[in-house]
Amino acid sequence: MTRGGRTKIRDEAERRCIATGETQPKGGLIRFVVGPEGQVVPDVLERLPGRGIWVSADRGALDLAVKKNLFSRGAKMQVTVPADLLDQTETVLTRRLTDLIALSRKGGYAVAGFEKVKGWLAEGRAKVLLQASDGSERGKSKLWTPEGGRFFGCLTATELGLAFGRQSVIHGALAAGGLTARVVEEAAKLQGLRKANGGTAAGKDTKNA
Repeated sequence: MTRGGRTKIRDEAERRCIATGETQPKGGLIRFVVGPEGQVVPDVLERLPGRGIWVSADRGALDLAVKKNLFSRGAKMQVTVPADLLDQTETVLTRRLTDLIALSRKGGYAVAGFEKVKGWLAEGRAKVLLQASDGSERGKSKLWTPEGGRFFGCLTATELGLAFGRQSVIHGALAAGGLTARVVEEAAKLQGLRKANGGTAAGKDTKNA
């Protein structure tokens, strides 16, 4: 078991966070690389060439890495860190998450709307409950986290709407299978970056749906 309380899966790749110094499964970290012009860029898809620099998906860890210029140490060279790196990272993670939810919807693994979500929860079909961070607390309280499942409230109504092809969405749910495990991983990362608004650090609670 890792220090974050997560049960380690055999052969799961691990990386060391340049801010905390902790080694953990890379599902709880965000990869950064140095671009051709020596500028640090987020690589949420983990496909860009170059030496990977890993930071825990946690707002405090990323803030520390930026303020203390730990990216230069991780890259073993002087690099330029954009002043808006945290915002850039949050933006690309949000887009990645909404894209995954959209693909899940097209595959029949996700629904939106109070009645549909409530139906999935009642049937035991829903494994992940998604609710808009800016939605009515009274309305959101009428639904519940699936037993043994997950809850995320890190997206706004507009962002959830983008994922479901609507102007805005307050309630969404995902079934097990398909891309749901990927949605959980990316949502945990975004929630870690937005934890000032009630999120928790990724890697501290990363059970699969």
